[in-house]
Amino acid sequence: MALSTQQKNQLKGQAHALKPVIMIGHKGLTPNVIAETEIALLAHELIKIKIAEVDKAARKEVAAQLCEALKAEFIQMVGRIVTIYRENPDK
Repeated sequence: MALSTQQKNQLKGQAHALKPVIMIGHKGLTPNVIAETEIALLAHELIKIKIAEVDKAARKEVAAQLCEALKAEFIQMVGRIVTIYRENPDK
């Protein structure tokens, strides 16, 4: 489901006003976090996630694992906030 640069830029603009709906703590990516993120994606399609991990590389890895697990598209990472998108075919 690779998005074009134009589509990603449009989603970045839409995400600007959003607040994080998922918080990933120092325990990292747990099954509960994945389940809650799944629910949030079904409800909103475009969500922000706050990752508490200090190391930037570790935050990128958590975001990549989450996107892979949920078949979502990574949009951007600004500081500790990651934006991801997955189209909901039922909407």
